[in-house]
Amino acid sequence: MPSSAEHKTKLIKTHQINPTDTGSAPVQIALLTERINDLAEHLKQAKKDFHSRRGLVLMAARRNRLLKYLAANDRPTYLALIAKLGLRK
Repeated sequence: MPSSAEHKTKLIKTHQINPTDTGSAPVQIALLTERINDLAEHLKQAKKDFHSRRGLVLMAARRNRLLKYLAANDRPTYLALIAKLGLRK
């Protein structure tokens, strides 16, 4: 089930750095994590949906690159974010 606009705004509000921030690394990682979780649930039902599976792999790779960037440039924010999102790193 795709995220609603209200849920997306709530995610942005909880992870933004300043009041006008909508595209920083923590916000992008949180949004990607939400989309990855939704798509993973879909793929549990539709096992032969290989096109969506490819999209999932690409989103996971993008999130991984953003996490590496955040870990290299802002370690405290990185540690707080993975704890908040429940990612295994």
